[in-house]
Formats: sequence, C-alpha cells, structure tokens
Amino acid sequence: MEGIASLVPLILVFLIMYFLLIRPQQKKLKDHQAMVAALRRGDQVVTSGGLIGRVTKVKEEVGELEVEIAPGVNVRVLRTTVQSVLSKTEPAKA
Repeated sequence: MEGIASLVPLILVFLIMYFLLIRPQQKKLKDHQAMVAALRRGDQVVTSGGLIGRVTKVKEEVGELEVEIAPGVNVRVLRTTVQSVLSKTEPAKA
C-alpha cells in the first residue's frame, strides 16, 4: 500500500505536465500543420524569418512555396517556415 501511495504524487505531476504543457503544444502543432496544408496561391504570409509576401506558386511535391516579397522579387521558402497567414484568397469557382 505504501508503494502505491508514493507513486501518486509522481502520477499527479505527470498529469499536470500533460494537461498544461504537452497537450496545448500538440494542438498548436496540429493547427500549424492544417494552416500550412491549406496555403494556396494569392495568400499573404509571414515566414519565420520575418519576410512578408504573397504566395505566387505552390510546389506540393517538394514542400516549397514561391513568395513575392516585392514587385518582381520572388523567393523560395519551405512550407513549414510559414508562421502565419495575414490574408486568405477566395477559393476558385468550379
């Protein structure tokens, strides 16, 4: 009985860590993956390096985006480096 009683605080600490740290981090990662998967041409994005630009081309097979950061200046960035989407474009009509 004493062995189980000594494990209860350890289990409680693990549960608190799970609900306060691990679970919110997993939710944030899942939301980021969904946002990155939904990127399309015309979206205005911010990269983790601080570049702000408009997506001009999406390369699904290699996981890259081509982002126009100034008129005529395009850069290639990895999809995973997109930190946030400032404005979404309307979906194309079928």
